[in-house]
Amino acid sequence: MRVEELKFDERTGLLPVIVQDAETREILMMAYANREAVEKTVRTGLSHFYSRSRMRLWLKGEESGNIQVVKDILVDCDGDAVIYLVEPKGPACHTGERTCFHNRLTSSPGL
Repeated sequence: MRVEELKFDERTGLLPVIVQDAETREILMMAYANREAVEKTVRTGLSHFYSRSRMRLWLKGEESGNIQVVKDILVDCDGDAVIYLVEPKGPACHTGERTCFHNRLTSSPGL
C-alpha cells in the first residue's frame, strides 16, 4: 500500500500510529500522524507525528534525543491505522519510561 492510499480521518486529517519495537514487538507508544508526517517518516526513516496539542508536525526525539529509526511500516486491513516498527534510541515515553504503556488500570472489574 502507498501513502496515497491511506485513509486519513475526514475531519482531522489524522490516523493512529502504533509504535512497536521491531525486535521485541513491545508496544512503545501511540500517536497520530497526518499525511505529511507519514511522508516524512518514509523519506527520512525516522518517526514523525502530528501533535494535536501543539498543532504541528514533530520528530520523535527532537528535544530528548530519543529518536526512533523506522525499520518497517505496517498498514491495517482498512488502511486507516499504521504500525511503525522501530529501533528505539532511548525511552519512548516523555516520563523516561521505555514504553508509554507502563500504568495498569486497577479499578476495572475483573482485573
